[in-house]
Amino acid sequence: MRIDPCSFCGRPTYIKGITFVRNDAKCFRFCRSKCHKNFKAKRLPRKVRWTQAHRMKAGKQMIVDSTVQFAASRRNVPVRYNRELVSQTVRAMGRISEIRARRERAFYKKRISGKRAQEVIENRKLVAQSEHLLPRLQEKEMRAFDTGDSVVLRAKQKSKVFGTERKKLRARIDGSVEEVSQQTDGFNDIDMG
Repeated sequence: MRIDPCSFCGRPTYIKGITFVRNDAKCFRFCRSKCHKNFKAKRLPRKVRWTQAHRMKAGKQMIVDSTVQFAASRRNVPVRYNRELVSQTVRAMGRISEIRARRERAFYKKRISGKRAQEVIENRKLVAQSEHLLPRLQEKEMRAFDTGDSVVLRAKQKSKVFGTERKKLRARIDGSVEEVSQQTDGFNDIDMG
């Protein structure tokens, strides 16, 4: 069974699929009509986000891996059947897939490792740029912030008990926060304020 990669996206084509033969006798195999249509539209696989070429260019997929080269080295060489050789090959295939999976996990962890710190930097930059949109904190909340005490502002306190009082915090235009309490009867949980 012949498994060639798709000429556009890089997925395996297996036996099925579309084949385009150019005038110079070069064959292009496609895994599905989506790839064939994009090829006919003369799109570059490096610029289309869902292709392996784009993922490799963007550094999201491993480019050089010896397990891929090892598997492709002696694929189409005819060998006389040997029971031991077949069992060794099957064991080697399992081992190679384990090694490849472990390397891909390590590559992914290394690629994602600095993401959290970058997100924190971007979030702080966004808060600094749009600080004028945030409500101003009162003095006691500022002191609690400086000392490290936790001040939790809850927008709503839901209660499943009938006839309880619901407390709600409302931000005012001048930056202060006022507390509004509302009586609920259990049937009317729609907040009109």
